[in-house]
Amino acid sequence: MHVFLTGGSGFVGGAVLRALRERGDTVAALARSENAANAVRDGGATPVVGDLDDHAALRLGCRDADLIVHAAAKLSGGPREHTAFRRVNVFGTANVLAAARAEQVPALVHLSTEQVVLGRRPLIGVDETQPYPHQHPGSYAETKAEAERLVLAAGDDGFRTVAVRPRLVWGAGDRTVLPALVAAARSGRLRWVDGGRYPTSTCHVRNVVEGALAAAERGTTGAAYFLTDGEPMEFRTFITALLDTQGVPAPTGTMPRPVASAAATACDVLWRLLPLPGEPPLSRTLLLDVLSACTVSDARARAELGYAGQVRVADGLAELRGDPVTEPGAGR
Repeated sequence: MHVFLTGGSGFVGGAVLRALRERGDTVAALARSENAANAVRDGGATPVVGDLDDHAALRLGCRDADLIVHAAAKLSGGPREHTAFRRVNVFGTANVLAAARAEQVPALVHLSTEQVVLGRRPLIGVDETQPYPHQHPGSYAETKAEAERLVLAAGDDGFRTVAVRPRLVWGAGDRTVLPALVAAARSGRLRWVDGGRYPTSTCHVRNVVEGALAAAERGTTGAAYFLTDGEPMEFRTFITALLDTQGVPAPTGTMPRPVASAAATACDVLWRLLPLPGEPPLSRTLLLDVLSACTVSDARARAELGYAGQVRVADGLAELRGDPVTEPGAGR
């Protein structure tokens, strides 16, 4: 096949790119910078210079494509960056859909997230029947939900649109989550909430790729699919194992949930009212999605897509031992 990929220089998108090339597909990948162009070129794709606002670049990338994999998104930022989240995640997705329609691409897989159904309470044992909430805890969840709804509503007999929702993506090549965990643990800032003794679903990056490509082949138009590594793990056990792959001891300090909740609310307010840089160290989204129980069922993906989650947690952890991370800001 010929595939058009957005987000191909990122963690998940780069893994999708490698899998596509390994199976013999040709890939055109959107690249919004010279560094991104070099990264996708090194991965074996033809860079299409432009971003999600560039209608001409999107149409060029979609031309003669058999499939679009839309992995590009704004993942992080503070409460004052809501407009930027909407521009990338919502309007950017709408632009990709318009280009796909104009170039008559037959199928699109959207890389979504479990946060599209995250509301005011943690997600525990949910499946795809869980409705979108009336209110999301943050801009990322809100705009990714709006983007997913656009994608799923766009599907019809001539345009198959499917979304996959991996939960807590991890694995070799991660330059965001694990480096931040390592930096926080080394600095002594990392604390467990209520001891970290609650269950969490996870999804290795290559399992994300497996699910996305299975959805491209067998997904039902207008359907979303959760993806996980299988049975949930205790959050503390999983994070301790991740840190151990980097030779970093896990924290011992803990924070009562009421204290964490008050701190998250205060941080959200401060970062919304004041011109503080980046994202807050604690937020309602982080508290509900990461620092609370979060378990989702991938039974639909296993039944309809033949998804197996082939990478076991133990094997993914073993790979990470040979993949030392660079802490944020190191070497700059």
